[in-house]
Amino acid sequence: MINIQQLGWDVRTVGELDHRLLKAPRVKLRSANPGKNGDVAYCVDLRVNKPNAGEYLSSTELHSVEHFLLEGLQRYLPENFLSIGIMGCQTGFYIVLLNEGRSEKICSVLANIFSDMLTATAVPYTSIEQCGNYMNHNLELAQNVARRVLDAKPDWLDVV
Repeated sequence: MINIQQLGWDVRTVGELDHRLLKAPRVKLRSANPGKNGDVAYCVDLRVNKPNAGEYLSSTELHSVEHFLLEGLQRYLPENFLSIGIMGCQTGFYIVLLNEGRSEKICSVLANIFSDMLTATAVPYTSIEQCGNYMNHNLELAQNVARRVLDAKPDWLDVV
């Protein structure tokens, strides 16, 4: 049995929630799925914009921030990082981790990644060999998202 509260998450906010109640930027545990061999896959909802509030991340913002998250999660959590996915509603990202579900650790890594973005000189993985839409990136837009997310850091776990 996974003790969600011991991992630092509010058990009332795990899973699917009424999107009208969600705040942003926020970080919440979406799911914790144990495997038959004892491993656990954690899906974390990194909500950058409030759902249905009329402000959505552009495809360029989503794409550039996704590249930073991909690079940063591979660097900071190499044994745990499985995947990063863009939310189709253009309000955030899904992060999938193996055997790492502690809110404190995840938030610390995200803070490091967003802080790193502020001093970056280029978006990672943007060559034609590394990206299927390599011209659709903008460092300044990504850094603006990073500033906004970092400004909300004290409230990241206050989801609703």
